[in-house]
Amino acid sequence: MKTYQKTVCVLLFVLACACNLPAATFDPAAKDYTGNKGATIYVSKQGDNSDGSSWAKAFTTIQAGLQAVPDDKGGHRVIIRPDTYAEANLYPSHKGAAGSYCEIVGDAHGRYGSGAKGWVIIDSGCPGVAVRTDHTKPTGNPTWKIIKSDKPETGLKCVDWWGNFRCEPHFSGVGWDRWILRDLYWTGSEGGGWDITSEKGAEFTAIVEGCVGIGRFAGTCVMAHCPRKGEPVTFRNSWFMNLDWWGDAGALYVRGESKTMPEIPHAVLENCTLISPDNAIQAGYPGVDDLCSRIKLKDCRLIVLNFSQPHGTPSSGIICCGCKDGKQLHIDFEDCSLMGFKVFGTRAGQVSYTTKGDVEAYVQFAQPTPKGFKRLGLWPVELIKSLSPPEPGEMAKHK
Repeated sequence: MKTYQKTVCVLLFVLACACNLPAATFDPAAKDYTGNKGATIYVSKQGDNSDGSSWAKAFTTIQAGLQAVPDDKGGHRVIIRPDTYAEANLYPSHKGAAGSYCEIVGDAHGRYGSGAKGWVIIDSGCPGVAVRTDHTKPTGNPTWKIIKSDKPETGLKCVDWWGNFRCEPHFSGVGWDRWILRDLYWTGSEGGGWDITSEKGAEFTAIVEGCVGIGRFAGTCVMAHCPRKGEPVTFRNSWFMNLDWWGDAGALYVRGESKTMPEIPHAVLENCTLISPDNAIQAGYPGVDDLCSRIKLKDCRLIVLNFSQPHGTPSSGIICCGCKDGKQLHIDFEDCSLMGFKVFGTRAGQVSYTTKGDVEAYVQFAQPTPKGFKRLGLWPVELIKSLSPPEPGEMAKHK
């Protein structure tokens, strides 16, 4: 090998070490995974709820499976039989680790031997559980409490902080750090995702693949975190929808905890669909005016259904920045399709963005199309096909 070739190889090795890059994949489901060999824990309503070591001995609730994760070395897997699980505020006993992520996965295709195929549905409507806002706790945003009730209390549970994954003013979502979520369908509550507010500014990474998320406030969210170099929060091949237009709501809600705009994104979305009555993406809200958020979108579809006339109550933007200035949000678009009354909404100023490839938008006739966007003149028939939630594994084929 020539001297300069040896030098290049040495420099690349040093650079990889300096960046703390994993020597091999961090995904315990991958064939070339070389991280910690953790426990495999099974969840099935047909199990005997003993120790989760097999399908026969499976835990009957997802929370029991998550609590059985034995340590913080990573590489643990919680595998769930397709069914509907009426559970809320889920959280694991331990985080994943650098180079050894943990995984929670639905056996959507029957590959793991559960004997079933289809969605693992996490329905946080939880019939029989009565939930109310708890105004007794000392916080500006009250959390929830469970009360006694003779009523069945069925239906969407839209009470602040009641969600599919636990995060509250006093309980950080950072416990899901370095977890991979696959083939899950969550719904029935405020939404799924993670708020790091009680540990705001912490680095956080999670990967979501092949999932469906539906909530009042958000289909999915991640907020109050700082991005981790080389390990971004990533949503891939997934479908998210929120149900409400009030307040800081969106199909995807992102709020970074960065005082200046970072070079790396707080969230990356690849081949995802975002559907909302008002904002496909909501970033920040009034009162959090000194923080910046950065998002990268590739091969994504953003659909807002409110096309009210301008003198009515139109959407505040397919993408909305609720902070003091629009420049506190930066979006990198690549090959994306957008639909809604207008592309950007801000309290003041303009959202910062870049475009790459084909970025197109269908908007109300009197609204401008931002520079770099291709304006669609006719109804986006292909885009509308995305309105229906996919079957398990279908999004992986959607390009």
